[in-house]
Amino acid sequence: MLFGATLLKNMETKSIFDQADQNRIVAAIHEAEMQTSGEVRVHIEARCPTENAVERAQEVFFELGLHKTALQNGVLFYLATDDRKFAVVGDRGIDQKVPAGFWDGVKNSLRTHFSAGRFTDGFCAGIELAGRELKTYFPRQADDKNELPDDISFG
Repeated sequence: MLFGATLLKNMETKSIFDQADQNRIVAAIHEAEMQTSGEVRVHIEARCPTENAVERAQEVFFELGLHKTALQNGVLFYLATDDRKFAVVGDRGIDQKVPAGFWDGVKNSLRTHFSAGRFTDGFCAGIELAGRELKTYFPRQADDKNELPDDISFG
């Protein structure tokens, strides 16, 4: 499932994510992945080089290897700060199992936080919600391994 949106407020590109913010986001990814076999990545860049944030998120999804997870349950949170756009992209394994509107809560949480300029809070809340929701369809297994890095990628 895909979702993209244009943010409602202006954003400043400089120093949006200091090291403490990045650590909080990475910790949220780690916590989410402790509940589910799903793999979560975050990608942040200043400009979206395509017209549509979902298109760009799909490109980044493949660049980061999210399509290579064993259960096809990778999720990418994408943000283009200067263009005020974001998207959430889930792999086909997720699409095959979840109901329509699965990403609506995540999307709304991100939009609410991002529109208020609370980007770290938005990522943390969205990631936590995605992990909790994915747990229903992709529970963490005893032999689960972290297939992808939990760090944030920057473009």
